[in-house]
Amino acid sequence: MGLTYGYDIYLRPRNVAKALANLAELAPPARRVPPLEVTLPDGERLVLPFTSHFMSEPVDCSTSSTLQLDTSIMFDVDDVLREYAKTGGPEPAADGRIQIGYVYATIRFESLLHPGYASVECWAATSGMSRLFARSPNIRRVFTDLTAASGGVCCLFDTGDGGPEQVCWLNGEITQEKVSGNRFPDWRALVATWPDPER
Repeated sequence: MGLTYGYDIYLRPRNVAKALANLAELAPPARRVPPLEVTLPDGERLVLPFTSHFMSEPVDCSTSSTLQLDTSIMFDVDDVLREYAKTGGPEPAADGRIQIGYVYATIRFESLLHPGYASVECWAATSGMSRLFARSPNIRRVFTDLTAASGGVCCLFDTGDGGPEQVCWLNGEITQEKVSGNRFPDWRALVATWPDPER
């Protein structure tokens, strides 16, 4: 079993469509798959440049609590990603961005931490990508910027091993706090800082 690192974004359910549209803007410009039509639980329809379970058949989430997406997104090159490209990774594109592989996204319409919030959990497909997720400031910035642009309240760096997770973005501010640390001794302490999801 390899490393499975990811970034988890928590947001109000009404902002899921906005988050998915923002995620779609990060896709490579040349699509190799047919567009995917997704119907969200509230009936809103989106067309995304991704697949679900590696298929492009329409997905209706009206009776589902989750949506699985196989995404490929672009990141601005930094020193970590430049070194990755030199050691066998893909070459950066002409616009200075790089595509590092599949990023699996699980959208939970009721998050595991708070049923009033949804989550967008973006996982690296390989151990090598997981290490990039941990080390690259630009990868982290993509997910904290996505949180901000989508009206999210929190972004976590999740190592998938049940250990303390790092809070990267909280209620409009970049931060580097650990859950199980002094400020957030447990998940309840973190979630207590989130505003009422109905507001």
